[in-house]
Amino acid sequence: MNEAALVREKVKDFGRYPFSIPAIRSLHSLELHPRVTFLVGENGMGKSTLVEAIAIAAGFNAEGGSKNFNFASRRSESELHTALRLVRGVRRPKTGYFLRAESYFNVATEIERLDREGGMGPPIIASYGGRSLHEQSHGESFIALVKNRFSANGFYVLDEPEAALSPQKQLSFLVAMHDLVRAATRNSSSPRTLPSSSLTRTRQSTCSGPRV
Repeated sequence: MNEAALVREKVKDFGRYPFSIPAIRSLHSLELHPRVTFLVGENGMGKSTLVEAIAIAAGFNAEGGSKNFNFASRRSESELHTALRLVRGVRRPKTGYFLRAESYFNVATEIERLDREGGMGPPIIASYGGRSLHEQSHGESFIALVKNRFSANGFYVLDEPEAALSPQKQLSFLVAMHDLVRAATRNSSSPRTLPSSSLTRTRQSTCSGPRV
């Protein structure tokens, strides 16, 4: 994924949410770093709204999970994704995931429901380390996701991944992300990660005013 562009012709009214958010209203395109892009800014600046829209436009479930998830506890996503165009690169990711901190509990519940129903393959929870996400702390389940479910050649959209993490676990999370990027570099492929976060080192796009 190289870029997310707002197709302004599809927006009927820039005075209506979410297009009324200053950072969204002035958005034309957002270039994504080949490895990791961080969005930073104050509360209410539109970070989560934009990250959610990119995830949905990329084919992920609105409440989170992989593209294989299709459930909804309560529809709350904005219509921004309907006016976004994603510019994809030549090399396509083999896997991907949308981590939405506020609804990750719902993803964990859906995993348990699907595993109870059974299927042709191994239990889904095996891809998360084999231990129920509900039997771990919120922070531990986030770390289990990154360490067990994420792999080098993937596209990952993370909305406030630091929300449930202590300062030490935030560092562990960054180390896990760094290891993914390093593994991808060795394999000549790059994971694309788009966290909405306050922790940043690589290219950052700031949602703090009239431009993104």
